[in-house]
Amino acid sequence: MTFEILFMLLTLSGMVLALVLDKMRPGMVLFSVVVLLLCAGILSPKEMLEGFSNKGMITVAMLFLVSEGIRQSGALGQIIKKLLPRKKTTVFKAQLRMLPMISFISAFLNNTPVVVIFAPIIKRWAESVQLPATKFLIPLSYVTILGGICTLIGTSTNLVVHGMILEAGYEGFTMFELGKVGIFIAVAGIIYLFAFSSKLLPDARADSAGLGEEQEEYGNLHRVEAVLGARFPGINKKLETFNFRRHYGAEVKEIKRGGQSIVRNLENEYFREGDTLVLMADDSFVQTWGESSVFVLLANGHDTEPVPGKGKRWFALLLLILMITGATVGELPVMKEVFSGIKLDMFFFVSVTTVVMAWAKIFPARKYTKYISWDILITIACAFAISKAMVNSGVADVVAHYIIEMSEHYGPHVLLAVVFIITNLFTELITNNAAAALAFPLALSISAQMGVSPIPFFVVICMAASASFSTPIGYQTNLIVQGIGNYKFTDFVRIGLPLNIITFLISIILIPLIWPF
Repeated sequence: MTFEILFMLLTLSGMVLALVLDKMRPGMVLFSVVVLLLCAGILSPKEMLEGFSNKGMITVAMLFLVSEGIRQSGALGQIIKKLLPRKKTTVFKAQLRMLPMISFISAFLNNTPVVVIFAPIIKRWAESVQLPATKFLIPLSYVTILGGICTLIGTSTNLVVHGMILEAGYEGFTMFELGKVGIFIAVAGIIYLFAFSSKLLPDARADSAGLGEEQEEYGNLHRVEAVLGARFPGINKKLETFNFRRHYGAEVKEIKRGGQSIVRNLENEYFREGDTLVLMADDSFVQTWGESSVFVLLANGHDTEPVPGKGKRWFALLLLILMITGATVGELPVMKEVFSGIKLDMFFFVSVTTVVMAWAKIFPARKYTKYISWDILITIACAFAISKAMVNSGVADVVAHYIIEMSEHYGPHVLLAVVFIITNLFTELITNNAAAALAFPLALSISAQMGVSPIPFFVVICMAASASFSTPIGYQTNLIVQGIGNYKFTDFVRIGLPLNIITFLISIILIPLIWPF
């Protein structure tokens, strides 16, 4: 075993451990790994920086702005309100109205703003019709994931894999190519949620006793739920050390974490990312901190999303439709011939849409940097470099050879299953983009050594890296609904693990039929 291979294996092991223990944000963990690989001579400065100029990464950045434009247009809030039944109904009938449409919406928009907008509205609605909100919030997160796997832009993971495919010299995915298998998974997943979510999900867990009485004592103050984001400055600090009232002008009355309600000895509790704080705050709190990145979600029992005029809503939706249509039609051979000097791909149309939205003031152009998740972008850029280092060091070939030897008598179908399982385990434990980065060079090397097409392996990485259903930590939307729905970790395992298995079986059966080896 060479020094490069040993160093790479130790570095990757340390990276996975740091991500699992959540010692730093994923972007900084991966960037630290890339710097180590640069110092070891496994990466050149050029290779280290190539990911920061990758089209897939830049496309993800601009899609954050497009999603923010749709959010600020007020279109999403109006859509979900029209979907929710206005009279008393059953869980099944309500899910039947909501889940398919939400899945469709998330195929074209970033999942996080969809969940951030819909979750508090659905929770308020469920309380008003006397249904447990817990029957809807995990399904909300899951259907956004299921919708995201159906298109190239549905999730950043698809764009990351697409970018790696282009760098490897292959033709990337078209807009709806992944939908050939993604739609089957989405439909099966939604049917599963219809059939079993009422049985497998818990009834509503009551908030701490006495909060309503305390609210009366506080006069003009009222209850606000705040989900802590990664940028909250008090993460890993005790409440007594980090004076929340002095920083934000509100008092913490309860901390919800992992389905538990903490109301006693709060001053000794540490703040954790994804915690839901129940606060007593005045009317200015949501207005002041509503767009702050330190809170992923704020809910005060009222509409907090902007409601601009119909003209702005329709113009934002028209731009989104034109972007999707343009990127789809632009991939046709006739369009490539007519516009031979311009590549009419997703990167082209999302760039145009972003600029038009900025100049049309659909999102505040002066604050555009605020709406981009820089940690995700750094994670993606570093993922490209780590993937390259796995090839340079020889780790990808060695691990691929070892995997092939273990299953040499079973053919590529078993190897496809192995790649799915490896990728899916990583995405549940760390992050989806990092999981794709680790799996991609393995898939490339396995297909090369087997002498088969790598495309089925690329597609299975997209499906497996997005299928984060069994834990709340693999996907940010799961973390958001865990807090606001007061779910336990085991709630995700109970309903999510069968969904992981459904995704696995459909992927392994259909992908080789659609993209032959």
